[in-house]
Order: sequence, then structure tokens, then C-alpha cells
Amino acid sequence: MTTITTHWLDGQPYEGNHVTTSPIHDPATGGFVGELAHATPEDVEAIIASSRKASENWSQVSLAKRTAILFRFRELLVEHTDALAEIVTREHGKVLWDAKGEVARGLEVVEFACGIPQLLKGEFSEQAATGIDVYSFRQPVGVVAGITPFNFPVMIPLWMSPVAIAAGNTFILKPPGRDPGAGMFLAELWKMAGLPDGVFNVVHGDREVIGRLLTHPDVDAISFVGSTSTAKIIFETGTRHGKRVQALGAAKNHGLVLADADLDSTVENLVAAAYGAAGERCMALPVALVQEDIADELVAKLVAKAAQVKVGPGTSAGVDMGPVISEQAKARITGLIDSAEAEGAEILVDGRNLVVEGYEGGYFLGPTVVDKVSPEMTINQHEVFGPTLEIIRVAGLEEGIEIINRNRYGNGAAIFTSSGESARTFQRAVQVGMVGVNVPIPVPVAWHSFGGWKDSMIGESHIYGPEGVNFYTRGKVVTQRWPRQSGKVSFHFSGDAQK
Repeated sequence: MTTITTHWLDGQPYEGNHVTTSPIHDPATGGFVGELAHATPEDVEAIIASSRKASENWSQVSLAKRTAILFRFRELLVEHTDALAEIVTREHGKVLWDAKGEVARGLEVVEFACGIPQLLKGEFSEQAATGIDVYSFRQPVGVVAGITPFNFPVMIPLWMSPVAIAAGNTFILKPPGRDPGAGMFLAELWKMAGLPDGVFNVVHGDREVIGRLLTHPDVDAISFVGSTSTAKIIFETGTRHGKRVQALGAAKNHGLVLADADLDSTVENLVAAAYGAAGERCMALPVALVQEDIADELVAKLVAKAAQVKVGPGTSAGVDMGPVISEQAKARITGLIDSAEAEGAEILVDGRNLVVEGYEGGYFLGPTVVDKVSPEMTINQHEVFGPTLEIIRVAGLEEGIEIINRNRYGNGAAIFTSSGESARTFQRAVQVGMVGVNVPIPVPVAWHSFGGWKDSMIGESHIYGPEGVNFYTRGKVVTQRWPRQSGKVSFHFSGDAQK
């Protein structure tokens, strides 16, 4: 019997009126594991209406009660980490320990959101004028829709929904079509935590569903993570229809390795950052800018280390890297490696023809090291989103910074060095949103905000952290006076009556 992943409406699964479905595959085998129901326009209307109705009550619930639910949700995430990780591995392909790490990074944001009473404290100015006090506070925006990518089916929804919900909004999750199971499991956990029906709903579908979320008058804000081309459409369409939009796009992150770096430690970091999750991370490190003085030595160490990476199904013990998400993704990544070879780069470790015994139908690629890359090559102009590491040889710090700044993306960058002066110069000059110093994947902790520059961030609002709280709320300022007796009111904007 075929398993159909349905929507989530008013605290329970909702089959809807679907006439269209799409297949869900296990990337490790290529096998069919279920069907995903696509929402009809009527289904989308029902889900948005539920969220709007629930927002009227949820926005009035006390901070203490909201926080209590967040704490219970946090405990349920801890309790069900293994179950969530298994869903991610089955539908996405990443190894189990990496899937558990994804849950942990999402859990960090839930813990941040548990402090919402402190985060929503306003400001007060007593006696701003004679007998007049002025104070400000923040209120929820209303209904928020989160459109999330396949590569982190747990973490990205947890970067959005806890902060939005804690701030008093209702949340509609539109999960990725390739691995929707984790989003549905999160809905169950929210229900178990005591979240009122309609505060967290889930809708599945394609661009028609997204289009309605972007244009519907009862949706107030959109959170998106995905490709830059889609982020631009999301931002332009949503803002044109009067919505707040945060839209995070693609990345091409670089790691600059200077001659004074600890090479053994740097190699460990580069290999983990390039090949973890098969490179399907917006904060992966697919490009190493290596100072010429130590390039040959570092590349030799990288080749040896990359050859040791064990590739296989995510459920197998000792596996470092699983498959990529789909046959189409595998073909696209292979094509970019082919282009690098055709344009004069050297393929020192070639993962294009890897076959995992017993999993011949899986979407596997091996770690690939591409040397002698130039910034103009096709592979360097695109986000590969696969297990590749490009080597670009540079003269030093200045050239490395120049190459990073010339790239259209500005999500993150790292420097490997033992020089504090070089690190400080780098972090101030490099045009990216997140910088690592001897840290290859500089994803900020939950109480700082995540976001890039240039084509990695469309608009200005970063995700989670303080900027997330501001995005999901709007400010209100009250000027009040309590006169002892009625008197003449001044018609002047400012004057004796206010002094």
C-alpha cells in the first residue's frame, strides 16, 4: 500500500482534495518510498483561513503560556531526536549522525525562543514631557509562511517557526517536496507540546501553492531559504503584495589558507566542510584559496584525506558521506565537474563514477578534488551543492580577499592562519555575512543572526536571533497622559503644553 504524506490542519493530518501527487524516493537506493499530496487552491485557502483564525487568539496568549509550550516542545525534540534523524536519513540521504546534528542546531533556536519574554521587553521614557510618558513594545505580525529547502528539512523549519510562534504569530510550513516527512513530524511534536490547533499548519505543493502564499491577503510575512533565483522571485512578489519577506539565497563559500596555517588541522577542516552532507549545505566550503608557498603540500594532504572518506547509505556504521538528493542533482554536479576538466582544471580525486556495492541505484558521488581552478571557470561561477573541493592558488591575503569579494555570492568565508593581524584584516575586508577564523563553517549560534550579503541574501532581514525577533514582530509606540482635571488642549505640535 502506498504511503501518502498529507497536509496538517488544525492539529491533525489533512488529506484535502488532492488530485496531484509526486513521488518520494530514498536517495541511497533510488527506490520509491511514498507519495506527496499536493494542495489544491481550496486546500490552501482552508489552511490560511485556519492560521488567520488561530492568530486572533494566539496573539493574545500570555508570554508565560507561550514559553511553557516552547519548553515542552524543546523536551519533545530531545526525546524524539533519533526518530527525526531517521526520517531525514531515509528521505534526504545524509548520515544519521549528521541528521542528529541538524536537529541539535535547530534545538538551539528553540532554546533561544524560550527566552521570548526577555526578547520582547519594550522601552519606557517617564516624564518625556510634563505628565507624559512614552513607551514602546513589539507585537506579532500575524500569519507567517515558511518555505524551506530539502537540505535541512528539520533545521530550517526550526530556525523559523519557534521564533515566529513564540512572538505570537501563527506559522504555515511549506516543506520541500523531496523530503517532507520531517516537517510533518514537527507538526506532531508541536501538537504534543500543547500548541493550540491552527498555530502550526503544513501545506505541500509546487509553485502554485507558493504563489498563493505570496499573494494571499491573509498571509503577513514570508520566510524563505533556497536558490537565489527563487529568492528574488519570492522577495519581489511578496513585497509587491505588501508582505514582509526574508529571502536567503545560494552561496559559494571560500576558505583562504595562508602559509602560516596549521596544515594538518586545516586539511581536516576543509575535508569535513566540503564533503559533509555530500556538500549539500549553503554553508559548505567548496573552494580553497591556497597560498602558493604551501599549495603543493596542502593539496597532497587533501588528496590523501579525501580518498579516505567513506561513502555509503546514511544508516551504515562508519559512513562519512551519503548520496546526493536526486538523480537530477547527481547529473548536474557531474556536469559541472566535466566542465572544469574541459576548461583545463585537474581532477585529482574523481568521484563521478563511484558505485556503492549493494546500492547501485542510489544517487552516489564520491569526494572530488579539482585543482588548478580559476575564478572564471564554470564550476566556480555556480553553487555546485555537491561533494567537490575546488583549489585556487593565490599569492596571499590580498589576492584571496579580492577573489572572494569579486564573487556574486557573500554567504560565508573562512581564513586559516596563525596570524591575528591577517585574520583581523580578512574579517574586516571580506564582503560576506558570516566569517570563520580557523572555523570552516561559521554558522552563528542562535543568539546571533544568520545571513549573507550580495546574492546570498535578498532583502535585509537575517534569520533567527535578534533580527528574527524583529522580523516576526512590529513596533508600536504609545504616548500617554493622565490629566488630573480637564483643561484646555494645545493645538501646537510642541510648545508650552508639553514642557
